[in-house]
Amino acid sequence: MEWTAMEINPEMMSKLGVGESWRFVDVLGLEGEQLSAVPRPCCALMLLFPLTQQHESFRQKQADKVAENSEVYFLKQTVVNSCGTVALLHAVANNKSKLTFDTDSALKKFLDETANMSANDRAKHLEKNKVIIYSNYYFHISQLSQPEADKVNFHFIAFVNVNGQLYEFDGRMNGPVNHGDLSHFSSVFLFNRVQDAAKVCRGFMEREQGEVRFSAVAFCHS
Repeated sequence: MEWTAMEINPEMMSKLGVGESWRFVDVLGLEGEQLSAVPRPCCALMLLFPLTQQHESFRQKQADKVAENSEVYFLKQTVVNSCGTVALLHAVANNKSKLTFDTDSALKKFLDETANMSANDRAKHLEKNKVIIYSNYYFHISQLSQPEADKVNFHFIAFVNVNGQLYEFDGRMNGPVNHGDLSHFSSVFLFNRVQDAAKVCRGFMEREQGEVRFSAVAFCHS
C-alpha cells in the first residue's frame, strides 16, 4: 500500500477534529533566535529529513536503544509515504490529555480504538481508516516531501515528552528511542525550551555533511 506524500498543514488538524487551540508552526532554525521564536508551550517537534545510506547505517546501530514503555503510544509505519501521518499520530497520541477534540473527532476515535493494541495492530488499523486516509490525500503534496530527481526520499519523525522523558518516534523502527530525562524542566508540556529536541535534530544534520534538505515544524498552543 502507498499513500500520496503530504505536507503537515494546519488545516489537517481541524479536518481530523483537533481543537483549534493547537497548531503547527514552521521552525525556521534549530539554534539561537530562530529557535527561541517557536511559540510556547510546545508539545511536539517534527523533523523532515532525507533518507540516506548514512542514516540507515546510523539506525542499525540504534537498534538496541529502542525503549519498551507501556505508557508510550507507538505506531509502526507500514504504508509508503505515511510517515507524516504517523509522526502526527505520535505527536497527538502522546499528548492526548493536553488537547481538546471535537465530539466527532476521527483522530480521537482512532486513538481510543487503538489504545490497547500493539504497534503492529495499530498500523493495520490505520491502513483501514478511511477518514484518516482521505485526509492524507486531501492536502497538497509538499515539494520538500516529494521524491526528487535523484530519487532521495524524505521522512518525518516526531519528538515528544512522555512523563519527563524525551522520546523520538520513528515508525520505521520497532519502537521509540529514549533520549533521556527532561524532569528538570518545570513545564508539563514538551519543552520550556525546544533546545532539547533541537539538539537531537542537529545530530541528524551533522551526520549528513553537505546535505541541507531538512525542515521542522512544532506543535504549539496558539
